[in-house]
Parts: sequence; C-alpha cells; structure tokens
Amino acid sequence: MKDVVAILRSSGIAPLDEVDSVLDIFGDTDEAWKNLIDQGHFTENEFFIAVAEYYNLEFVDLVGINIPGEVTALLPGSFIRSQQVMPILARGDHLFLALNDPSNLQAIDDVGSMTSYIVAPKVVTQTALKNTIDRFIRADEELDKLSEAIGSDAIVTDTEDVENITNDEDDAPIVRFVNLLISQAVQDRASDIHVEPRAKDLRVRYRIDGVLHEMQKADKSIQAGILSRLKIMADIDIAEKRKPQDGRMSVNHGGQKIDIRVAVLPTVWGEKVIMRILDHSSEKRNIESMGMSPANLAIFREAVSKSHGMVLVTGPTGSGKSTTLYTALDEVSTTEVNVITVEDPVEKRIEGVNQVQINNKAGMTFPAALKSILRSDPDIVMIGEIRDEETAQIAIEASMTGHLVLTTLHTNGAPESLARLVEMGVEPYLVGNSVSAVMAQRLARKLCEKCKKPIEQPDMEYLEKLKFPISSLKSNKIYAPVGCSECAETGYRGRVGVVEIMAVNEPIERLIVDSAPASKIRSKAEEYGFISLKQDGFRRVLQGLTTIEEVMRVTA
Repeated sequence: MKDVVAILRSSGIAPLDEVDSVLDIFGDTDEAWKNLIDQGHFTENEFFIAVAEYYNLEFVDLVGINIPGEVTALLPGSFIRSQQVMPILARGDHLFLALNDPSNLQAIDDVGSMTSYIVAPKVVTQTALKNTIDRFIRADEELDKLSEAIGSDAIVTDTEDVENITNDEDDAPIVRFVNLLISQAVQDRASDIHVEPRAKDLRVRYRIDGVLHEMQKADKSIQAGILSRLKIMADIDIAEKRKPQDGRMSVNHGGQKIDIRVAVLPTVWGEKVIMRILDHSSEKRNIESMGMSPANLAIFREAVSKSHGMVLVTGPTGSGKSTTLYTALDEVSTTEVNVITVEDPVEKRIEGVNQVQINNKAGMTFPAALKSILRSDPDIVMIGEIRDEETAQIAIEASMTGHLVLTTLHTNGAPESLARLVEMGVEPYLVGNSVSAVMAQRLARKLCEKCKKPIEQPDMEYLEKLKFPISSLKSNKIYAPVGCSECAETGYRGRVGVVEIMAVNEPIERLIVDSAPASKIRSKAEEYGFISLKQDGFRRVLQGLTTIEEVMRVTA
C-alpha cells in the first residue's frame, strides 16, 4: 500500500491531518489529487482507502453491489444526488451510508433525522459512488424540481440569456435539467430521446428496447429554454424555428464520451427535438456474436466473404440493419482490402475504413458519391441505403464488376427485397446475377434474466395455431416476463435479433429472371432450408431469450 499522505505532502498538497475537510483536497475547485492519479502516483482506491483510515472508517468497494429498493427509497433522490451519499444497507437500527467525504457531518446528521436510523458511514471512491447513484437513483424527482425552478426563473427569456447560462453556469437549473435528461436516458439504455412540445406541457419520452416510454412531463413555460439549450449544444441555429434542422453533440457519462445525433422538427405546438444516442461501444463485434442459427450463419458468412456480389440487409427503421453491416465490415476489413462506405449519416466510425458522409446541399448524393467511389479502387463498398433507381443501378453494376457491395433496403422480408429491386427499375436478370444473399431482420425485446419465469402450462391450442414447434417443448421451456427493478418493471432488458437469410442459388435466380412473385420465391427457398423470421423467432423463444408475444409483435 502506497503512503498516499506522503505523496500528497511531497506534491505540495496538504496531508489529510492538516485540513478541516476532505473537500479541501478533492473539492470542485482543487482536484490536484486526480492529476496524481493520472500520473500513476496512486490509484483512486488507494486515495480513498487513506481517507477511510484517517477517519477510522471502513472502505467499501461498490462494484457489483445490489441495493434493495426499500433501502434506496429511504432518501429522496434529489438529496442523494446533491449531497453525494448513498444508502446501501439497512441492518437492525443501523443504516450503512456510502460517501466519499466523511467530514460532511451535516449530511450524515440529516440522513439520521430523515430515516430515524443510526448512520454508519462507509467510504467509497468518487467514481463508484457516482456510478451507483446513476444506477439505482432515477432523476425523475430532481427533474420535476428543476422544471419548477426553470419555470419560475425570469432570467431565461431570450437567446442571449440561454447562451450566457450555457457557457458560464454549469449548475444553472436549465443546464442541470438537460444534463440529467440525457444522463438518465443513457442509464436507461435508451436509443432515442423525444422532447415533444404539446398544447399544455412539454413531454419527454425514451425509446428503450424499441418501445417508447413516457418519462417526464414538464410545464409549458420551460419549453423555450430547454429547446434553446439543446439547439446550442448541437450547434443548431437557435433563431431558426420554421424548418427542420440537424446537428450533433457529445456528452460525458461516467467518464465515457457519448455521441448524440440531434434532429429538430417544427410542429404546431413548437419544435420537437429527437436525439439519437449513438452506439458508443468500442468493442468489436463478430458475426458469431449475432446469435444466428448455424445454417443462417453459414450463408451470411459465405456471402460477405466473397470478392464480389451484393449482400442486402432489409427491415424497418430501427431493426438493426446498420449494426449488422458494421459487424460484417469489422470482420472483412483488413489491410489487404480497400473498404469505402457512403452513409447518411455516418453513425459509427470504424478504424481503417474510408467513410463518406452524404451532403445533399453540397451535391454529395448517394449516386454522386458512388460514382466517385468506384473510381477510387475499392474492394468493398457499403451503401447506407438504396433509396432510388439510380443508386440501385450503380450498386448492381458495382457488384458485377468485381466489388463486394453491402447495403440495406426497406422491405418486410428477404424474398420481397428482390422484387423491390425489380420494381425500382433494375432488370430482373441483373438482380439474379448480382445478389448473393438477402437477410431480413427484426429486434425483439430480450427477457430479463433476473425475473423471467417458466410457463408451466402453455396454451397448446394457441401454439398450434401459430405453428409453433410444440415437439421442442419436451426438452425446452418457454418463459414469461415478470418485471423487477433491474428491468424497470417491464420484464425485458436488451434486445435479440430475429433473422431470415436467403441465398440466391440457381433455381431462385431463374425465378427472379422470370419476374416471379415474392411468394413463389419464398416457397422455392423453403425447399432449400430457408427459415422464416417467425420460425427463427420461435427458436429464440425456445432458447429462453424472448417471448412468443414479442416474436409476433415484430414479425406480424
């Protein structure tokens, strides 16, 4: 164990026994101790262990801790956040209280008064305390109070006032409100935040696991300030209120940089702001991690490993098409190949891949970008989306001239995608010759592992009607959602992919050339082992990952 006090003294920072409060060492205005951690003199754990020893208290590691709901409910969320304390265990007449400033006797006394417990302080690191508060304490209560404060604050009246607050006062109610709103969304694993003006209030909804949940209602009076703050953060023209605008912002959450794409849409009640929280995980995924069946995995891997041809990924908005293509790119992108993408927008930046952002105002459209890309000696081309005939024609031609083309299309199923290309004006024989494989996908909500329960007596009549593989129930169980604190009482946490993949073989190619309907192509594919979306969804049900209701919802 390093002598932290000696290091602090030698570095010119007062040792623990010469200060009135630990905050004198690591307060908001003086964080020199953090610099010593960055320089490797000691770790954050070692620093707070020294703090605990000085106060003769126990140091506690909060990693993996599970705090009962009845314990977190002992103190208001706003008090926990403002005082930076966290109740972690109630035993007998004692309440164990995690904090990182044991000299904050006022907060300790207040906890005792508010709970009637004897408070037993436990020292924890700043990082662990912040992460634990974010994990267990929702921001709803504090957001309500901040909404009232903003509504009664006469300062926030025009653009200049909001800019001044934004730049100079990080603790201003309007800044705190927006920061908490985003922080809570990231904590809830939301993919989108909707800030929606209505006739009498301002509504906030989070899209979690593909479903929108209403999280907050605020007074109409705060609308202008909140929207202005968001527009300034996203570098959007704050004075323009009549036309749609797009922007981008980055925020820090738990020491991690989060990128957010922002869209502003004028409505009859004011401007609506939609924020897409982009995938900030730096971890590389591989194709195996997508959870495909062995047969589907073999088809997909063979298609993306070819030197030429087109691989189509289809599905509605929000079905994970881009994630699938990025995963494929992560695997096929090597130093031996030139990979170029054209996207609108570029959602994830990939090392070693040349990514082109569409800019219609500057003339950088999909067709214009593709024509230029094909003159740049590419081996693999990823097209964010085929939206028109010209893009489709160029993509088809590229796939037939020695390029591997990965792209997406908005259709409901794999066979329907081939018919859609023909409808867009591509000659059927070109579609048949160029497309190697088509994958349609959906994202079903994943059962919460903490609370899911097996269904002891499934409704066999209902399962037969759905053509569920009932014989598989002899060796597998199906589960139902319950709801717990871990999944916000929804019974679901995360999402799982449901896919159907069709390889374009010679018999299917002949049907395409003959302009056969999608239903006939689907029937022919089934003769060669094609597994439909619903069948793959039932496979996920038998794995205990999702429910029949979820499969029917996303595949209907």
